[in-house]
Amino acid sequence: MKNWGLSKKKKLKDIWPKKENGEMITPAFLMHAGGRPLDAEMTVSLLEAYGIPVVCQYPNDGEFGKLIVGRATGGVDIFVPETLLGEAKDILDADIVEDNEAREPEDK
Repeated sequence: MKNWGLSKKKKLKDIWPKKENGEMITPAFLMHAGGRPLDAEMTVSLLEAYGIPVVCQYPNDGEFGKLIVGRATGGVDIFVPETLLGEAKDILDADIVEDNEAREPEDK
């Protein structure tokens, strides 16, 4: 595996929003995800599904610690572009709405 599959994912520098002068928008702290190992992964996947790029930092373990242990034992700090911070918070605070009609079997 030459590049560990990283070429399939868009590079962060290509998708991160930029100012008019070409500089990257400053990352803003969104939240600290700790506890269960999948908390951060689910949050990142949800935000990326809505087109919001994400940067993760591992304040207690460092990137190398996550690689060795397999998860961030000290949790993960999640950052998004400051211009998308409000939208990211709205996405995470949204209520889940289920479409019951799509889930109910039809009478035959």
